[in-house]
Amino acid sequence: MSDKKLNPNEEKVTIGCYISLALAIVFFSGIAAGTSYFWSFLDFTTLMGNAGKVVGKVTETPDGVATTMTTLRGIGGSGAIDGFMLAISMIVPGVMLAMGMITVFEHYGALRAARQLLTPVLRLLIGVPGTATLAMIACLQSTDGGAALTRQLKDSGALTYTELNNFCAFQMVACAPITNFVTFSAAVLAFTNADGTSAVPLSMGAGLAVLLIAKVIGANIMRLIQLRIALREKARSQSPAINPAVITIERN
Repeated sequence: MSDKKLNPNEEKVTIGCYISLALAIVFFSGIAAGTSYFWSFLDFTTLMGNAGKVVGKVTETPDGVATTMTTLRGIGGSGAIDGFMLAISMIVPGVMLAMGMITVFEHYGALRAARQLLTPVLRLLIGVPGTATLAMIACLQSTDGGAALTRQLKDSGALTYTELNNFCAFQMVACAPITNFVTFSAAVLAFTNADGTSAVPLSMGAGLAVLLIAKVIGANIMRLIQLRIALREKARSQSPAINPAVITIERN
């Protein structure tokens, strides 16, 4: 038996890899979101859950005792402590869950299937390999999850320095558009005029499409910047070196 180890790019892609990729896309895309359905356990945000609420204030009223609820962070926080509580309650659980799940999907071959299926498409659109598919899907829903998966790809060597810059530019434009835009635009798009017509001449789908197009444009601007730098460095390396003139003075 040979002791030769397979290169990750040469490992066989099986039907199980494609099933793992499909489950990963469902998990990070938000398709299964909604606690009213039994399949909601397949959704990232559903498994994230929330920290619940605690009593922040108790007051006496003519009708009895009234309580005011608040979050785990409390009310009136400030400074580094408030930022630390925000990280504990929101950022850390999201990053840990995302990294744990991507490790599971990677074990079952999701990244290999994504590399084989989507590399031509992603290379054309934003200049990254198909391995970044799950991180790209995660960043559309969660800024923290996308950042964690991108860091994992960078540490494993799946992304080069140039590809990492392209992908970061893609993520920086309109971070987590599905979560942020869909959540906050719902109230704005509901505005109506006095005659009952919509006050905002924009649909949710059109707004989301604009954000996605802007992300692709941002990644390609980064590609052009890096291409220009590479061409400049190549021209500089090929230019002939100028040897300084040496003047020798001899005394008779």
